[in-house]
Amino acid sequence: MSTITTSVAQPVPPQDLDGIVGHRFIYTYANGWQYEMYVKNATTIDYRIHTGVVGGRWVKDQEVDLVALDDDVYKVSWNEPTGTSVVVNVLPGRRRLHGTIFFPKWVEDDGSKTVLFQNDHLDEMRRFRDEGPTYPIYVVPEFAHITLFEHVGTDDESVISVAPGDLPEGFADRTN
Repeated sequence: MSTITTSVAQPVPPQDLDGIVGHRFIYTYANGWQYEMYVKNATTIDYRIHTGVVGGRWVKDQEVDLVALDDDVYKVSWNEPTGTSVVVNVLPGRRRLHGTIFFPKWVEDDGSKTVLFQNDHLDEMRRFRDEGPTYPIYVVPEFAHITLFEHVGTDDESVISVAPGDLPEGFADRTN
């Protein structure tokens, strides 16, 4: 149990992000979807989606809001050019994660349009977003188990540098 105290006047707990910045983690949601996230620095992530409705998608340099909610409890949230919003709570020491993905209707209808290296298709993703439809939002809240959590250093462009399908056999099945 944490001993961190906050108040109305001082609501922000200490922001020690060392337990997540520079780490790569692979996690599998209860619905079977497998993701990989690299917290490149305090404001940026790279990620790959190994399985699920948009399995095969990968993104570099996604700007995020990263905060420490408590000791060893972090929240990473962002909005993508597709219009998808994501909030992920990460508890590395407990190997637990909870993510909520807010897919716009067009992604729910045909997520295959996003299964690519997003960075090479930013204008196209924005066009799809703007053409919609956006509503109703498809909300996917799921718990996940972190199967791999490793420190790989900050700002390393080689950590996530290829598509999920171009990784060596068994890459995403590694555990520690």
